[in-house]
Amino acid sequence: MPSVAPSAVLRRPPHPAPPRRQPSRRTRAFALPEVGWAAAAAVAFLLALPLHLTAAPAWTWGPLYALAYAAGGWEPARSGLRALKDRTLDVDLLMVVAAIGAAAIGQVLDGALLIVIFAGSGALEALATARTEDSVRGLLDLAPTTATRLTGDDGDPEAEESVAAADLVVGDVILVRPGERVGADGHVRHGSSEVDQATITGEPLPVAKRPGDEVFAGTLNGTGALRVEVARDAGDSVIARIVAMVAEASRTKAPTQLFIEKVEQRYSVGMVAATLAVFTVPLLFGADPTRSLLRAMTFMIVASPCAVVLATMPPLLSAVANAGRHGVLVKSAVVMERLGEVDTVALDKTGTLTQGTPQVTTIRPLPDPGPTEETLLTWAAAAEHAGEHPLARAIVAAARERGLSLPAAEEFTASPGIGVCATVDGARIEVGAPARLLPAGRPAAAAAGSLAAELEENGLTAVVVLRDGVPAGVLGLADRLRPDAAATVASLQALTGRMPMLLTGDNPRAAARPAAETGIVDVRAGLLPQDKVDAVRAQQTAGRRVLVVGDGVNDAPALAAAHTGVAMGRAGSDLALETADAVIVRDELATVPAVLGLSRAARRLVAQNLCLAAVFLCALVVWDLAGDLPLPLGVLGHEGSTVLVGLNGLRLLRDAAWQRATRTS
Repeated sequence: MPSVAPSAVLRRPPHPAPPRRQPSRRTRAFALPEVGWAAAAAVAFLLALPLHLTAAPAWTWGPLYALAYAAGGWEPARSGLRALKDRTLDVDLLMVVAAIGAAAIGQVLDGALLIVIFAGSGALEALATARTEDSVRGLLDLAPTTATRLTGDDGDPEAEESVAAADLVVGDVILVRPGERVGADGHVRHGSSEVDQATITGEPLPVAKRPGDEVFAGTLNGTGALRVEVARDAGDSVIARIVAMVAEASRTKAPTQLFIEKVEQRYSVGMVAATLAVFTVPLLFGADPTRSLLRAMTFMIVASPCAVVLATMPPLLSAVANAGRHGVLVKSAVVMERLGEVDTVALDKTGTLTQGTPQVTTIRPLPDPGPTEETLLTWAAAAEHAGEHPLARAIVAAARERGLSLPAAEEFTASPGIGVCATVDGARIEVGAPARLLPAGRPAAAAAGSLAAELEENGLTAVVVLRDGVPAGVLGLADRLRPDAAATVASLQALTGRMPMLLTGDNPRAAARPAAETGIVDVRAGLLPQDKVDAVRAQQTAGRRVLVVGDGVNDAPALAAAHTGVAMGRAGSDLALETADAVIVRDELATVPAVLGLSRAARRLVAQNLCLAAVFLCALVVWDLAGDLPLPLGVLGHEGSTVLVGLNGLRLLRDAAWQRATRTS
């Protein structure tokens, strides 16, 4: 690709304005039909109520009550009749029948109150569901709708066009100007900048991006211009996958919910039969028909399992949405429920317990020629500056972190499996594997070999530095432990009652160091993918519910075999991400115990809701059968319990719920 002056790339606009905010995706309450009809029913009822209570003529309040019945009851009646056509008895239809029955015996006000409260309950449920969906769909606002595609030969910036981001295909090259959002997932081809990707990875500071680095759709470019080669279609971008996963989770039903719905059908049929009995049996003993019908209508209302049906899904879906906002994509309500059952955790090492990128941890100069640590690192970084090996990048990064000035390197050569060689300040600097570079028979070589062996015994990768053929020192590199690894392991142990185990394909010495630093005792090293699966299945055969946390292709079989699998999303392989039941997008290991705690909180809320619903239902039924429960009070008790159960489940939508889960974990 021909070089282009920055002014050519940035010529339009010369001072780009910040990206314009897209319209909010927050659903307005009255945009929901359930809210509109419930409001209409409530207004009609409130207008009719004072007229009715002041003994105004029936023609003044009658039509208003009729309007309340129609506005609040037509949609439940329609859905109930459709369900009845499919030979399914819907609770909504029973509520409408009860309201009409109340009106038929002269209890018009009570029936209207039932309709209004029932419609209001449905409106609150619809609004809560919409808010949950808004929190997920809001992620789509991050992605720009258009992008600047370069159409000239080899991405010539003079030939460009504005296209819909959805029309970009893999291989396209797009131009991202300063202050613009990246239009697609891809890799930087030309240019350098800092990109704010906190919305995707959670990193608090902008990340430097250079050619070869990955960028994500929806992240905000800084002051430099980038030319990005599209690596994923719009539908496969990180943001799109987040939305798709959470949307799929919202469509699933937890086992508890499926059981409740299965029982609900039989219960509803039994409740109708019981209602007929409550009406007909007293008639056989000479009871007043009107009074018997009123008692039967009240019974049908208070015995309806609305609160029981609503007990399960709001807590689980609220937990799914909350976890998604904090960077953990739980793929279904089933998974959210299963996470709370975990009692054993198995962790992968590289990329999970550790950061997955080598870093210089030890600098050991030799007495002769006696360079300082800074000098030794400067020589090595200058020689490795043009290298592409991960160890070369780690050495250069270590020098930059220390603020070292790197001299120019000349005559650079790289030998795969051996190391690199370059001329730095007139001296020949070699950096590479001790076994390949150390000359035999020299005292300095023996000392360097001893240092290298010591570092390797401690689980480090040793790199020797030679100056004009004489060993000058040894660098030790390690895949550093994540900063939150030890705290996460302790939290997982506190949650499950068992110390997590470490499953890794690395050698035992490399596995021993992170295990010792985190307190893990059960270390299984040198494992092939099938060996990891066998280890997981052995635990499950012993009755354990195992959570596997991993990131690589070699972890995918174990993720699939486990009771629940969680993948580290930032550097995780596509196979691991697809196989796992949940994905940690922000790559924060500490979110694993947090989401386990959130799942347990959701399960507790489900149990609370079921108990609360059962208490209300039983108390109201007993009151109606053994005493004299007024219809309005029965309506308030039934619908009040339903609203209370729904709102209780929505508590997990709040950020405070995640913070509590983080603290308790």
